[in-house]
Amino acid sequence: MHRFILHNDDICEASEKRLAPGQVGVLAGWGVFSTLRVRDGVLFAFERHWSRMVKDATLLKVPFPESPGYLRERLMKLVQANQAFNATLRVAVIRNRGGIWEGPGNRRDFDLIGLTTGIKDWGKGVKLAIQPQARHAGCSFAGAKMLSWAINLVWLEQAHEKGFDEVILLNERGEVSECTSANVFVVEGRKIWTPPLESGCLPGVTREVLLDEIREAGIEAGEKKLLPADLEKADEVFITSTTRDLLPVLAVEGLKIRPCGPVWNTLQEAFTRYADAYVLRQAGAKAG
Repeated sequence: MHRFILHNDDICEASEKRLAPGQVGVLAGWGVFSTLRVRDGVLFAFERHWSRMVKDATLLKVPFPESPGYLRERLMKLVQANQAFNATLRVAVIRNRGGIWEGPGNRRDFDLIGLTTGIKDWGKGVKLAIQPQARHAGCSFAGAKMLSWAINLVWLEQAHEKGFDEVILLNERGEVSECTSANVFVVEGRKIWTPPLESGCLPGVTREVLLDEIREAGIEAGEKKLLPADLEKADEVFITSTTRDLLPVLAVEGLKIRPCGPVWNTLQEAFTRYADAYVLRQAGAKAG
């Protein structure tokens, strides 16, 4: 993590003690968060991150900033303070009030926290373990990106102990849902498929961009139910996330996976062009 953090309206040293146990979201994990890529000083796909956080905050009854401008302005101050112009940024909104453990003198409904760090090198691909019964697709909170993230971290550590990099999480029906912090795609010929939101997966921003924005001749993108056996049948398998873009899957626990090839490569190049164009548009709008 970089030297400075954002706390509400302040840029302060990361070592400062700024939070209190009486903020109910601190101990209960009651809040929402998102992870953004800073590309050449631009918050990539900020509007999509904002929209998802607003939706999740409403679902989880987390008080939230009233305007995207409020949030963007404060995050950009953090980027400037850390000179984090090509970096990873984590933003969290924590609920402060409610219940018997609310602390005295708490005047804010929520706290805004922002952190930046360097861009991780994920290597040439990822090896995935499999975790059954890890997502409850029928839950009304399925797909919400909330601060209560400990279970995902435990599954990730267990995967690392077995020599894997990430985990494919199956839902109660045995269907592929997502990874702990990534969405899953398979390639069948010139079609790419990802599990629908009804699988319990998070609506990842990179996932959305691939489905909504990337148009490459002869390649169709869509959603459909996937079982682990479908990963083995696929021509290519890759995962997507804000920090990874499109990352090839090299192996899946107990399955034989074909290596990524021309479709993944074409889509990764198209995604990079889209991201570069987004940065240019935002930079031009700022200059204008």
